[in-house]
This record gives sequence, structure tokens and C-alpha cells, in this order.
Amino acid sequence: MIKVAHNLPSSEYPAGPLPDELVHDTSIERILASVRGHLGVEIAFVSRYVGDSQRELTHVSTDLDLPMGPGFREDREDSYCWHVLQGHLPELICNPADFPLTNQLAITDFLPVGCHVNTPLRLADGTVWGSFCALGREPDRSMNERDLKILKSFASLAAERIESSLEKEISLREARKRVESMLDGHGVSTFQQPIVSLATGEPVGVECLSRFPDLTKRGPDAWFEDAEMVGLGKELELTAVQCALDSLTHLPAGIYATLNVSPQTVASGALRELLAATEISNLVVEITEHCQVADFEELAREIEALKPHARIAIDDVGTGYSGLRHIVDLRPDFIKMDMVLTRGIETDPARKAMTAALVRLAHEIGCTVVAEGIETEGEASTMQKLGVDCGQGYLYSRPLPVVAAQQFLLGHGKPA
Repeated sequence: MIKVAHNLPSSEYPAGPLPDELVHDTSIERILASVRGHLGVEIAFVSRYVGDSQRELTHVSTDLDLPMGPGFREDREDSYCWHVLQGHLPELICNPADFPLTNQLAITDFLPVGCHVNTPLRLADGTVWGSFCALGREPDRSMNERDLKILKSFASLAAERIESSLEKEISLREARKRVESMLDGHGVSTFQQPIVSLATGEPVGVECLSRFPDLTKRGPDAWFEDAEMVGLGKELELTAVQCALDSLTHLPAGIYATLNVSPQTVASGALRELLAATEISNLVVEITEHCQVADFEELAREIEALKPHARIAIDDVGTGYSGLRHIVDLRPDFIKMDMVLTRGIETDPARKAMTAALVRLAHEIGCTVVAEGIETEGEASTMQKLGVDCGQGYLYSRPLPVVAAQQFLLGHGKPA
């Protein structure tokens, strides 16, 4: 036998806990049970190499009462698997007595090992993640290369399941690192998109929009989705709010600024604490909603507590879950009509009817209506005729860096 070099996994990931999805993968359990049945042996298992010196059983299939199961670790040099990988033992062993090295391994007599079929588990990049093994407690001279090929076929199926799970786990870990790198605020910038009065054409406010590195590859939505996925949604939103507040120190008098926050972050109370500590006035909390609110009563109570610090806007009205209940029960100061209602409204009777109904409801409760996504004079004119108060969109200006937005608001800039 010759010793060969192998690309073993780094210790960063394999030493940590396995993803629950992999631990409880019933497909791997079925694969192991099938290989036992095909080979007629009592034990089949998957193991992985961890750290610099150990291997760990991850999945075990047997009807025996064994003293080791999933999670059992031992020095890798005490295992058949490691010596097979190193070329010290063959992948197919019909009788351990044929090889002097097996007498030095305690497991030979402990189980005992009678026959042993093993192959390394390799990931797509060639990394040896661990091993796939089947063994019987009695020697079996009838085992042959065909049995080894059967085992390798099952091993390839198990490797696919393992790699799929690891890719998801690695993706989550990378997403967490990306989000955590933004939480000090240094990587987050704020752009401002003007909001104008449809009656006068004068700017009345700005919406603060967060921007992150690699904007052309990953938009803001992707960053917030990553944050939510790894449990840091509130933290990233509050970082974005703080960056937005920092951008408002020179906001012209009479201009309000809206801050985008999810219902979950509002309900947590953390936003109220942040706004209570700021001296900036004329703020609007724009509640963005792309999923159902888990506890509407809790959200309503927190919104009421927010009102001394900011006015309230409900975003995406006309789509998603922002229904009439939110308008009636939360009594916002603004409703922002989703751009889906804006597109082509001048020629669409249904959009006109829905907009007119929303305007009537909003004005009955003293609420200002803002139409998002206005891009044409026709859309702006129709919205004004229907009673919509304000507009926002590329017709007036794209989102602008803070200095350019100030110039626009002061009348020194031109719509982008």
C-alpha cells in the first residue's frame, strides 16, 4: 500500500455542529438501510473527519445494541476508515485477519469486525468529508468487487445529500458574515427620494432609502432578506434607521423624512427607544409590510406609543397584506399607494376606481395619500384628478445622495 495525499476539510466548519437538516436526513437513513440489505451486513454508517485528529459518526444504521452511535468521536487513526483513506488498508476487507494492521485497531475485537467495505465520501471539489462504511461481524469470503461497487453507488447518493445540506449551511454562514459586517453602519449609506405635492409640484418630504456595497449585484431587498434569514433583521433595520437619521441633520425646514421599518421591528419597541433619543423632528415611520403581522394588537399598541416621536405611514397599500383593517385600526397619517396601482392608471378604470375609493377613505380619517412609482405626466395628472395628495417617482427624481437631494429640495437641482 502507498500513502497518498488528500484534500481534507478545513477545521472551521466540520468541527461545529451539523445542520439539523443533515442530522435528521431520512434519505441518508434509507440509503444506509438499503446498503445493509444489499450486502447482508449488520452495520452501515456515515462518518466525517473533524478538527485535525478525529472522526465522528454522523449516521448509523443497525439492529444491534452498539455502544456508539451518531455523535460518537474517536481518534481517526484508530479507525479502519482513516487507514483506508491513507492507503494502508484496502476498501474491501473480507477478513481482517488477512492484514496485520487490523490487529492493532481495538475496534477489530471490540465489535468485532468480520468483514469491512469502505469508501471515502468526497464532495464535488474533491474534499474528503468523511467515509461511507458497511461491515459485518463475521468474515465473508464471498464479498467481491461488485459489492464494493454497490457500496460506492450508495455512497455517491449520500454524498449528494450531504453536499446539498452543507451548501445551505455555508450560504447561511456567509450571509450572516455579510450582514454582521454592516451592523457598525460604516457600510450603509442613505439616499433620499423626494416626495412632491401633486397640487403645487413643490417637494414636501423625502423617503430615506438604504444602500449597501455591490449595489449592482445585490439590491437592498437582498440584504434585508439575508438579515431576516439569519435572525438579524431587526439589527440591520435599526442600523439603517440610525444611518438615515444621521443623514437628516441639514434637512430643509418643513420637509418631512420617512424611515422604512418592518412591523416586527416596530413591535419590538427598539425603534421607539431609538427615536426617543433623537432630536430630529418631522419624522414619518413608514411601515413596510410583505408578510402578515403576527400580533396585530401588539403592533397597534406600539404604533400608538410611537406617535409622540413620529407620524405613521402604511406602505404598499393596495397590495399584499396592507388591507383596510390597517388603515382603519392604525389610523396612519399617510397611506402610500403601491406602484402597481400607478402603472397605466390613466387608461385603467379598475385602478381609477380603487384609487378613488382609497382617497375617500383616507380623507375621511384625515390621512394624506401618496402615490408611489409615478413616471409619466399622464399618471401624475390622473392621480391629481382623483384627489391623491402627493407623488413620488422617477418623473420627479430618482433616489439621490444626500447633498444632491438637499439641492433638489432647495430648488437648485433638477429632477434626475
